[in-house]
Amino acid sequence: MQPYLLFQQLKARSLRENSTVCPPNATICNGTSCVLPEDNFNKILNTILSTVLTIMLAMVMFSMGCNVELKKFWGHVKRPWGIFVGFLCQFGIMPLTGFVLSVAFNVLPIQAVAVLIMGCCPGGTASNILAYWVDGDMDLSVSMTTCSTLLAMGMMPLCLFVYTKMWTDADSIVLPYDSIGISLVALVIPVSFGMYVNHRWPQKAKIILKVGSIVGAVLIVLIAVVAGILYKGSWIISPKLWIIGTIFPAAGYSLGFLLARIAGLSWNRCRTVALETGMQNTQLCTTIVQLSFSPEQLELMFTFPLIYSIFQLLFALILLAGYRIYKRHRGKMKTDDKKTEEDAKSKSASSHANGGFISNETK
Repeated sequence: MQPYLLFQQLKARSLRENSTVCPPNATICNGTSCVLPEDNFNKILNTILSTVLTIMLAMVMFSMGCNVELKKFWGHVKRPWGIFVGFLCQFGIMPLTGFVLSVAFNVLPIQAVAVLIMGCCPGGTASNILAYWVDGDMDLSVSMTTCSTLLAMGMMPLCLFVYTKMWTDADSIVLPYDSIGISLVALVIPVSFGMYVNHRWPQKAKIILKVGSIVGAVLIVLIAVVAGILYKGSWIISPKLWIIGTIFPAAGYSLGFLLARIAGLSWNRCRTVALETGMQNTQLCTTIVQLSFSPEQLELMFTFPLIYSIFQLLFALILLAGYRIYKRHRGKMKTDDKKTEEDAKSKSASSHANGGFISNETK
């Protein structure tokens, strides 16, 4: 996720009031539904939070780079089977899933377009942090995020043209290429420095990685909480979008893992591809929506990127908890097996020492 995009371009909020009278400063008024301009306090708070979170994200991505080895990273680039599988998931499965969900739930055309924009976005940087926590392939994770962000320059217009033409003219959707470029730079530069540190000072890199992984986990939760608080007045939205926002990330994780396994990738790479598929760049989606639609249209689907962001994080944490429980249980089983094997060897040694005789006490 790119937090500096989270707060900068949200120029209007949807606010539902109990009374039938809209505030005098409302820009759009429709019964009990009002769209209010952002106040000065929120603008200042957004700027401060955006700056702090951007710096924190850069530090976290630097620490993630400390776990990337240049040889392995370059190996993925030269033999890009894992990257290709991730590409199919990112720009094949996700847009198609968004299209199917929009048709199945028969949402309004403008809402369907918002869902499809989310499906066409590249992977978010939060996937790199979570890939570390589930013992994924960090080299593959970083290379996939970098490639998907770079390829989004061409794949997003193509996917939107293919899937949105039954609802709207694809030319009406404004793609912020500058924001995509900033996302790419914000990922590549800190990670590159981290890779250099890992190459020159591997022991120090391990310490940086441990600290950064913890900060990264806190940062993901912090962004979600802050976004929910700042835009708490915008949470009244169509129930269909809530359902789609719940199903969509779960489908992304599941289908990404399944396709990676069918493609013959190892288990740790399957986990990596799953996270890269389901964990979308929701801030980029928010920016596109803001640039492409009027305040009246925004009222119908403005909150969908935030809903998706909440549930993609929730399901990712569930996956993480499940993996950690499995890992602990598996480690305990291995310890028990090792202990049994050592006991058997001890009995065998005792048997040889007694000329092959084993007493009842040792059985």
